[in-house]
Amino acid sequence: MSQSLRLLRVVILCCAAAAIAGPVAAQQPAPPAGVPKPALPAPAPAKPAQAQPLKDPIVATVNGQPIRLSELEEAQKALPQQYRNMPLQAVFPALLDRIIDSKLVVADGRKNKVGDEAAFKKRMAFVEEQVIQDYWLQREIAKKITAEKLQQRYQERLKSMPTEEEVHARHILVATEDEAKALIADLKKGGSFDKLARDKSTDKASGAEGGDLGWFKKSDMVKEFADAAFALKKGELTEIPIKTQFGYHVILLEDRRQAPPPAFEELAEPLKEELARETVTALLDQLRSASKIEKFTMDGSKPEPPATPVTPGTPARPTPAPPTPGK
Repeated sequence: MSQSLRLLRVVILCCAAAAIAGPVAAQQPAPPAGVPKPALPAPAPAKPAQAQPLKDPIVATVNGQPIRLSELEEAQKALPQQYRNMPLQAVFPALLDRIIDSKLVVADGRKNKVGDEAAFKKRMAFVEEQVIQDYWLQREIAKKITAEKLQQRYQERLKSMPTEEEVHARHILVATEDEAKALIADLKKGGSFDKLARDKSTDKASGAEGGDLGWFKKSDMVKEFADAAFALKKGELTEIPIKTQFGYHVILLEDRRQAPPPAFEELAEPLKEELARETVTALLDQLRSASKIEKFTMDGSKPEPPATPVTPGTPARPTPAPPTPGK
């Protein structure tokens, strides 16, 4: 086994939450009704029909028990993110070994009647509660979060978002103020901003695009640069070099506009999570209000009732004086 597969197998073995689904019964395709007759008059041995690949093939057996491809697909979903994103064939050998090991351990546990032990039954009851909880909540969330509700929440979110201005600018970045001043002089004489940016700018990424920085908001840039860019009018060039931590900038403002709202796709996932939290909270509030709940302390005793607060300004009730002897 290669070093990378050995490492992956360790990761898989340590992933205690790996959900390995039980075997999925897959029907094999029915055999062909018959073999076509040979086209030639002379009889010839008929070739067997080529078997169609199974949608859920058996990829291993353990003491006669089949392991199907679908089990590996489900098990991969429980792996850390970096392995979930890999093609299944990349983790296939290590994942198959993990499932084989699991089948062997499960069979040995059943052979030794681990299911009859009280501790096992207690743990299974706990696991069952967790599965019911997760399954039921996911089912309720799926019922409540519809495409219509997501779109409605998206429109509501857009209304609450303040509009923000964006500018489209180019810049040329150089190391010294004198270089920047010389560039400004060249540009005022009719020099090409695009050519000077490609030839002179130390910002090679934007320089290759003629200094183009695209559209940006004020918060996207360092303060000195943003203040200078947003102070310009469309088509205007900075009169003096703008100094930042990166050097000296010559800025040309191409255009300005109100920033377009974020697309639905950008907000879909956060909105789903938001609606899911609201759904769970509402469900729990409903269940609590319809139930009788008592809470106790850690030792099982009833908690002391909270002390009645004294209203400020209300005189405390005087303690009665003890009776005088002989009276």
